[in-house]
Amino acid sequence: MTVRQSTSTMEQTSLREAMSLFATGVTVLTVGGERVHGMTANAFTSVSLDPPLVLCCVARSAVMHGAIDGAERFAVSIMGADQRDTAKYFADKRRPLGAEQFDAVEWLEGPHSGAPLLCGALAWLECRLVHRYEGGDHTIFVGEVVDCRRGAGDGALLFYGSAFHQV
Repeated sequence: MTVRQSTSTMEQTSLREAMSLFATGVTVLTVGGERVHGMTANAFTSVSLDPPLVLCCVARSAVMHGAIDGAERFAVSIMGADQRDTAKYFADKRRPLGAEQFDAVEWLEGPHSGAPLLCGALAWLECRLVHRYEGGDHTIFVGEVVDCRRGAGDGALLFYGSAFHQV
């Protein structure tokens, strides 16, 4: 059987368009302390169970980049199917910055990270930053999970085709 290669090139299809066809979960990354901040992210994954490691990729131009880099701790709220508005809110560059951005949502302070944990999430991870790697215009932040909890929901929020979907 012969497999014919596609004739599409980077000129015909942008990387952003191609990657929009890869379904991902949706998270909100948060940092507490002096540089409190939140940001919707789908560039997030588990790396290892032993030791427990996760990674997130953050543009160097993003406010979150400096926040994570300076705090050395961060939290991840894994968004449930009914949290589309929350995910859109933390993706909106017009929202207030600093602590004021959290006035619009319910949250609890993470006991290990000091970062806001968003109420209604499917799960929460609190992490200690252990590695940074350059990745083009982003930095790949690797965090050791120091605590995690599961929420009550069971439906997930996904990002696919440049839009949110529920599973």
